[in-house]
Amino acid sequence: MGTMNLAGRVALVTGSTRGLGRSMAFALGRAGARVALNSQNDQSTADRAFSAYQEAGLDGMLVRGDITDPAEVERAIAEITAQLGPVDILVPNATCAQPMEPIEGYDWQAYQRMIDFFVKSPFLLTRACLPHMKRQRWGRIINICTTAFVAGKPIFSAYVAAKGGQVGMSRSLASELAPFGITVNMVSPGWIPVERHAGDPQEAKDAYRARIPIGRLGVPDDVGGAVVFFASEASSFVTGQNINVNGGVTIG
Repeated sequence: MGTMNLAGRVALVTGSTRGLGRSMAFALGRAGARVALNSQNDQSTADRAFSAYQEAGLDGMLVRGDITDPAEVERAIAEITAQLGPVDILVPNATCAQPMEPIEGYDWQAYQRMIDFFVKSPFLLTRACLPHMKRQRWGRIINICTTAFVAGKPIFSAYVAAKGGQVGMSRSLASELAPFGITVNMVSPGWIPVERHAGDPQEAKDAYRARIPIGRLGVPDDVGGAVVFFASEASSFVTGQNINVNGGVTIG
């Protein structure tokens, strides 16, 4: 069996019925994992995504739930365990709306919502999956962070602050969980256009592309490949690390 083969592993990718999360789930499935796709809203989009997943010959399930709610997280993990088995690979990816405002334009509720998705949810999910991972002395936790944190992107402080918390939590957990055979790593995409960017001005996309040393915009599968690496045995001696998937924008 190759080091990138995930046969026999169960993965959960939250927020995985569209955008980058969908690509991550499909990539893990193609690598052999049994994947739980997750969505809270938009049942029709979730159903279409899971149908496409099954039509691709991939094994898994669709689990609904609010992954910022402790009871919902426990229920979702129990459903996955009953249908697929305990979660070996956890990818907290779900996100909320990300408004860009000057600091005066935010209220605390905006900050709290970001913290709920990018700190509280990964905390709840990690805590729920750890008993199994610790028992088997193997686990993969892959937090989806952002190059906006490294860049200190302006008029985006609520999002960047919460993602900074997620980075800090990931690094601390990497040290804490390494003795149990559990790695904790991060994948930080640059701006990769997905469905929610359909209305973005072409000139904005062209301007960003001009900054990318590789010379093209990223596509969702670029992120999926990085996630599969961190989920696999190929990364067994890597923990506490962050891969920036952005074509070289943050070089230097």
